[in-house]
Amino acid sequence: MAKVSAIDKNKKRKAKIEQYASKRAELKKTSEDVSLPAEERVKAMIKLSELPRNSSKVRYRNRCALTGRPRAYHRHLGICRIMIRELASWGKIPGLKKSSW
Repeated sequence: MAKVSAIDKNKKRKAKIEQYASKRAELKKTSEDVSLPAEERVKAMIKLSELPRNSSKVRYRNRCALTGRPRAYHRHLGICRIMIRELASWGKIPGLKKSSW
């Protein structure tokens, strides 16, 4: 089980990302638009850098929904490899069976 503080911090980051998503996308679009003057693009880049760091998507960490484990995360199921194996052994994931030979 991951530290509760790490899980909470990640939840706060997710909220910040959603809060600033539209503003960040607008500024990013303006800064990358080659048809605009350079001064306007630089101003957009400065405003973008003044936004909170945790509002950036790359700072969000995918975590297991059951344990909070940050590594070996499976995007399709939203859980880590260890929980996939346990749930498969218990027969909780339809169509998935633990192999043995």
